[in-house]
Amino acid sequence: MANTEHAEEVKKLASLMKEFRFVMLTTVEDDGVLHSRPMATQNVEFDGDLWFFTGAHSPKVWESDHHPQVNVAFSNPEKNTYISASGTATLVRDKQKLQEYWKPIYKTFFPKGLEDPELSLLKVTVEKAEYWDSPSTALGRAFNFARAYVAKDPGKLGEHGKVDLK
Repeated sequence: MANTEHAEEVKKLASLMKEFRFVMLTTVEDDGVLHSRPMATQNVEFDGDLWFFTGAHSPKVWESDHHPQVNVAFSNPEKNTYISASGTATLVRDKQKLQEYWKPIYKTFFPKGLEDPELSLLKVTVEKAEYWDSPSTALGRAFNFARAYVAKDPGKLGEHGKVDLK
């Protein structure tokens, strides 16, 4: 894939991710069982990394320490947009990053705020991502379905892309 085409795919992925406030983070427990939980995204431009506030000793941190490969699933059925991003998770305790991403609403989970010794960030370095983006209106979906049916090509249902970020 040409550099320009790759840059456009990353730009498209970033623009789709910007619309999401909550995602599902999936880690692997020690016995191999997958464990998913909702996480709030940070309102920052996607540059290959996703950032999540967490407690330093939470199960997700323990799981990602033992099995760093994680998945982040984005789902917005109303807009018909879906993303699956897989990568590697690491714990970050950088005070500057914590201050940069901190919002007062996080005091709900971390009452001591930025002074909380447990306060940390889980950084997911995305290695691969896949997205599906289709029209959100009934008319748009019907039109794309008709195109896909006539062409016998499910790819006509909407935009679909795979992005390798390694």
